[in-house]
Amino acid sequence: MILDQLKSIFKNKLKNSYSQIEIFHLFSIFSQEILKISKNTILTEPDFFIPDNKIDEFYVVLKKLTDFEPVQYIIGKTEFYNLQFLVDKNVLIPRPETEEIVDIILKTENLDQKKILDIGTGSGCIAISLKKNSNAEVFATDISENVIITAKKNALLNSVDINFIQHDILSAKNILFNQIELNFDIIISNPPYVRNSEKKLMKSNVLNFEPSLALYVSDEKPLLFYEAIKNFALSSLKKNGMIYLEINEFLSEQTANLFRNKEFSSVEIKKDLSNKNRFLRIKK
Repeated sequence: MILDQLKSIFKNKLKNSYSQIEIFHLFSIFSQEILKISKNTILTEPDFFIPDNKIDEFYVVLKKLTDFEPVQYIIGKTEFYNLQFLVDKNVLIPRPETEEIVDIILKTENLDQKKILDIGTGSGCIAISLKKNSNAEVFATDISENVIITAKKNALLNSVDINFIQHDILSAKNILFNQIELNFDIIISNPPYVRNSEKKLMKSNVLNFEPSLALYVSDEKPLLFYEAIKNFALSSLKKNGMIYLEINEFLSEQTANLFRNKEFSSVEIKKDLSNKNRFLRIKK
């Protein structure tokens, strides 16, 4: 089979699920990934020969795409803040808005020799990106051992040293933190914040494949992670220290109000590039 024939198969199999532009983009991604060819080859060599074993790989991919499995999980990697990250079904696929919070921190804070904590690190994208672009001492936690394993691989992939700790921020016991001085300059988190009632707004590729533990909270207690982070910060964040949080746009004021008390000197709601209330910037 030649490349042009395979492209036709892609169009036919995916035409009811994706737009023509999306299909070409997907074909280009997987042709480069499976065949190890360039974009230029895809565009200029329609007669490029494809061996049978590679055709089998394309059919496996097509099945996954018709089931709306995210491309990042199929190829096992993604890009975040100009860095490469391994991703699997244990971790959320890093979002562009999360890149924004990294950018805000790097452009707003002097991270020289600062001690930073990333709570609920997932793939490690926030912690690793901050460490790659500063000389801060970075700690990162997550409840899942499998998630920590993936995050450690990403730290190695990007040649940075991160202090990873398996820890549940909702636990009343913080004994795992006894190994370090609880005196952070900056705490960051992108915790679960999508209410169960909002699942109907989510696309099937998110609902069916991304880890629910990292996404959803109950409608009864949608801010429980933010409450836990606030309580942790009261004892573990330096005076004048900063908290950066990604938040649910529909609960921005309620989330901000958790921190509007005498323990914190300022609480700012910041918008993302889509003009949605997406972040909190809090000073102790």
